[in-house]
Amino acid sequence: MHVPDEVKPRRRQARGERRIAQLLDAAATVFRTTGYTAASTNAIAREAHVSPGTLYQYFPNKEAIAVELGERLLHRMREAHGQAFTPANFDLPLAEMLDAILDPMIEFNCANPVFLALMHGSDVPGRIAEEHDALHASLLTRVEELLGHYLPDMPAADRTRTASMAFALFKAGLDLVIGHEDEEREAYVRELKLVMFRYLEPVIGHVVPADRGTTTRHDAVASLPGVYTP
Repeated sequence: MHVPDEVKPRRRQARGERRIAQLLDAAATVFRTTGYTAASTNAIAREAHVSPGTLYQYFPNKEAIAVELGERLLHRMREAHGQAFTPANFDLPLAEMLDAILDPMIEFNCANPVFLALMHGSDVPGRIAEEHDALHASLLTRVEELLGHYLPDMPAADRTRTASMAFALFKAGLDLVIGHEDEEREAYVRELKLVMFRYLEPVIGHVVPADRGTTTRHDAVASLPGVYTP
């Protein structure tokens, strides 16, 4: 049967996209298990069950594979941020807000364990590192905006410090979450949310709309019984 010429490129393109996805999935497995430095194009080709020659039809080297994979992961991560940091979530009670914000981010990282392995490597391609740094800065800005939503008079330095500490706590707990599976993973998710709640509750957990604009972080913490503030 004759196939019209205009159909052939589309079919070739679809096959090419499937092959690229196959190679990127294989690269994700290799980068996650061996790290970026130790990974090789031969190992990625073996994982994808293709010849090195087939791999080189789509990617000239390991760096090009990492850049393509990194860009796709960063795009998915931005989508997760978009689900998490919404104005509607900012008005939820603290415990519910943590569920709404943390769940999409935890889900993304559990579904894409290569993200941390690739983004935190010491010698990943500079383009990926730059885009990751920009995404990290954007996330910190969103956390600072959240704090400002509750405490608009909070000094900028306090807001930055609190946002940075909250993010550091999240990343530390996330490593434990990703390192476990099934029920044990769920247990670590609960522990992570508990840690985040106990850190943020003295700062914003008790603030109601009438308090906004008049309460600072120092006032909020100092007002709680049994809390020492220098």
